[in-house]
Amino acid sequence: ELGPIARAHDLWFHIDAAYAGSACLLPEYRHLIDGVEFADAFNFDPHKWMFVGLDCSAYFIKNRSYLIDALSITPEYLRNKASENGDVIDYRDWQIPLGRRFRSLKIWFTLRSYGIKKIQDQIRYHCQLADHFEQLVRSDSRFELVTPKSLTLVCFRLNIGDTEEQKNEISQKVLEAVNATTKIFFVHTIVGGIF
Repeated sequence: ELGPIARAHDLWFHIDAAYAGSACLLPEYRHLIDGVEFADAFNFDPHKWMFVGLDCSAYFIKNRSYLIDALSITPEYLRNKASENGDVIDYRDWQIPLGRRFRSLKIWFTLRSYGIKKIQDQIRYHCQLADHFEQLVRSDSRFELVTPKSLTLVCFRLNIGDTEEQKNEISQKVLEAVNATTKIFFVHTIVGGIF
């Protein structure tokens, strides 16, 4: 929906699919990137859900000259005909640092080690675990869902207390106690004033 609006008004349209982008490896979740063809840039982080080692982002851009124009610092000693003619791509101009680590090798090793099917199976399994957990929350009156489940994100809280403030306070204390065990870790948030 945003893509055509951005195009009509000549606005930069970037999609940051940091975590959810990996879900698009599954046919049943490809709809999450409907309209991606309108994007000027698309980013997702394979290290978040594709089992790739930390610090690996995949960045796709339609027109690389936008990055180069914004980030290029080409001193005289780095100038050469091949770069100026566009015969080679100087990736140093695609980010702030001059050098770039070879992060794509991490993706290659992961794909070679697991294969796309195993990665898809694991992502699908994680989504099934979230479905199961959501049903457990729904079936227990001591808990309530705060938002609908999204992929593997289940946002819930304790439904114990007489007021919203008490429910928030009790939920926060239980979250802190659970996290203190170091056996499981919950991430907190506040949605519409609900902890």
